[in-house]
Amino acid sequence: MPWLTLEGLGLTEGTIRIIDNITLKVGAGRTAIIGPNGAGKSTLLRLMHGLLRPSEGELRWTQTLSQGMVFQRPVMLRTTALANVEYGLKLRGVENNERKQRAQAALARVGLSDLAGRPARRLSGGEQQRVALARVWALEPQVLFLDEPTASLDPASSREVERIIREIAAAGTRIVMTTHNLGQARRIAEEVIFLEGGRMIEQSPAATFFHQPQTAAARCFIQEETP
Repeated sequence: MPWLTLEGLGLTEGTIRIIDNITLKVGAGRTAIIGPNGAGKSTLLRLMHGLLRPSEGELRWTQTLSQGMVFQRPVMLRTTALANVEYGLKLRGVENNERKQRAQAALARVGLSDLAGRPARRLSGGEQQRVALARVWALEPQVLFLDEPTASLDPASSREVERIIREIAAAGTRIVMTTHNLGQARRIAEEVIFLEGGRMIEQSPAATFFHQPQTAAARCFIQEETP
């Protein structure tokens, strides 16, 4: 059953058409938005999450679902890893004792218990991304939007972040992520949305998209991006 519907969604900035008349329904547990650079992937993700308002069209949630988002370069507060995770819980009004327990549990799930007291801004890029995932996971969102979560990470850090994403999904959170990494989309996604030039070219189950793409643009993209 679809939990998010977009109808004729568009976004224009000045004379530039960034998102052009996208109509789709999202119902999968794990969705990857892919496409070439400049396709509009991150913009579409921000529209879905409500960070941007469309110029036209409608975005409709068919269920009331709590949301979270993690960016490619997460913002770390000038404090410890543990305090970064606690911060979101504090904003939600969670009491101090429960807040600390939930934050510690979230750091343990992402494998960072030993670094809880370290200044977050001194951690590596991969560790900071894991702190960001712990911070949002502690809030138990029903939908998690991820914008290129491993784009600037080394292979080992990318594998660890992918593991965490799969665990978050296994715990019942719906995932919508942008990625330029087709291997990552194959490993994680149940559904693929393929964009080009701000338009949705194809939406299909991941297995269908990668083995029997329905459009010439998708076939060409897969061939060009596959080593």
